[in-house]
Amino acid sequence: MTGSGGVVRVALVDDQAMVRAGFRMILETEPDITVVGEAGNGQEAVELVRRARPDVVLMDVRMPVMDGIEATRLVTAGDSAARVLMLTTFDLDEYVYAALRAGASGFLLKDAPADQLISAVRVIAAGDALLAPSVTRLLIEEVSRRPAVHPEAVAPGLAELTEELEVLRLMARGLSNGEIATELYLGEATVKTHVGRVLTKLDLRDRVQAVVFAYECGLVTPGAPDGTA
Repeated sequence: MTGSGGVVRVALVDDQAMVRAGFRMILETEPDITVVGEAGNGQEAVELVRRARPDVVLMDVRMPVMDGIEATRLVTAGDSAARVLMLTTFDLDEYVYAALRAGASGFLLKDAPADQLISAVRVIAAGDALLAPSVTRLLIEEVSRRPAVHPEAVAPGLAELTEELEVLRLMARGLSNGEIATELYLGEATVKTHVGRVLTKLDLRDRVQAVVFAYECGLVTPGAPDGTA
């Protein structure tokens, strides 16, 4: 889901101009990434996305006028195909959970090395989801504190999952497609197909949303040896 010529179009959103300048300098050293615009708050970000049609939005969490979480909600709820990578200095669960529920496709701390930032942009642009390990742990802890809801009440399409159900459980445990393939003795291409069907049948945006769904519904339980309830 990249722009013309396979170049990833990126929008930078942060209330500190120096931070945006640093991100721009890092990203524009890559021939397959171009920065198409900058914004200093969430409201400007929503307007920028409408105007510049980026593939990926690097979104700060805490900003004046409109924070990054509300901006992410508006961006992902609109007709834009842009995917949001949240960047913050705070790996606090309240931000993680809210950002992912708002539709963010990934979450990375601002002090991540330059190569991780570049890799994260490419991963998000390719349609995958990305969570730093510490963020994944916080997400699971936050969701586990909330009362489980009946799966069918959240996604009627769950009943349509057959062999995909086990793939969903393994996704929620944080396994990659390759690791799921090994676990289930399947080809990686088959696993990728199953993942796509999970997202389609449950009307979920990406793997991150699938993980949130699985924990919220009690399909997997934090702390269980195999991750299942």
